[in-house]
Amino acid sequence: MKVFIVFGTRPEAIKMAPVIKAFRADPAFETTVCVTGQHRSMLDQVLSLFNIVPDIDLNIMKVEQTLTDVTVATMKGLKNEFSANRPDMVLVHGDTTSAMAAALAAFYEQIPVGHVEAGLRTGDLSAPWPEEMNRRVVDLMGRWMFAPTAMAADALLREGAPPDHVFVTGNTVIDALLSVVDDIHADTAKKAELDAQFDFLDPNKRLIVVTGHRRENFNGGLERMCAALVQLAARGDTEIVYPVHLNANVQRAAQGILSDTEAVHLIEPQDYLPFVYLMDRAHLVISDSGGIQEEAPSLGKPVLVTRDVTERPEAIAAGTCRLVGTDPDRIICEANTLLDNQEEYARVSAITNPFGNGTAAAQIVKALKNAA
Repeated sequence: MKVFIVFGTRPEAIKMAPVIKAFRADPAFETTVCVTGQHRSMLDQVLSLFNIVPDIDLNIMKVEQTLTDVTVATMKGLKNEFSANRPDMVLVHGDTTSAMAAALAAFYEQIPVGHVEAGLRTGDLSAPWPEEMNRRVVDLMGRWMFAPTAMAADALLREGAPPDHVFVTGNTVIDALLSVVDDIHADTAKKAELDAQFDFLDPNKRLIVVTGHRRENFNGGLERMCAALVQLAARGDTEIVYPVHLNANVQRAAQGILSDTEAVHLIEPQDYLPFVYLMDRAHLVISDSGGIQEEAPSLGKPVLVTRDVTERPEAIAAGTCRLVGTDPDRIICEANTLLDNQEEYARVSAITNPFGNGTAAAQIVKALKNAA
């Protein structure tokens, strides 16, 4: 079977890396990997880490590109590729504009679509935007929907997806995360290199790792989160590392409020390997990222989610993540609880991650093999 795997951003690359590895290891499949290049340097970092050499690079990224630019360029590029070498199926991941455009291009050519990380919903098309719309559109076109959890599968079934099109696999990001953590701990030279890279961190202080980049937080939300970080840094027993996204809105908020704050380290966006190292070393994580809600709990790290809604309610229900929005008082209160109440921290850290155990990619390959 000819499998055509498409992705365009760093998070997609991380989550599709185990899938690519699993398909390329199975002689039943002829696997073509295509990157759109929606992101460039961040995408290339991950490809290098996981030793993935794309067969096709649409290289669509341009300065100040819009969502329309990404959509049009992706669809045009893929139409040409599908005409030249028609695959039996196209696999996309998640909720990016690359995923939506690739699925639509395949749909127009009547090529079946497989959706990895299907069924995530907030119920609000404006949050996250445009991701909520993207993932719903992809699922409408999906022939195979690989839901990370039973809750995600139930969402698909409620929307009318045929039961035999839906598979609960766990999330492939756990496959990727566990492999990278194993590599860090098994390779003493690599571990020493990472220790040296972050030798500015104080081992006597508890580390809080922060990320923030969601569009819905651009209008004041990031500033409110940063105000809370100032107070948490002032405790004296904590240290904060914030890899600041390159987006101008994020840079403006972080640099404007935190640049002179003691015990706060504003650093460049990190490659996946050092970021996993930081998460593994952290006491807790504060983030508006979707992927981190899945990853950090596998390392026993509680997550405060700086969003009003999340498409990963399993994490909230399980208790591995807490939805705090961007209200400074709420962020400070929840963080202080996890910093000061050892019993509560131990309880949260021990909760089983609802997003799987690292076997998602193998389950996806098995499902498609049985469909052949």
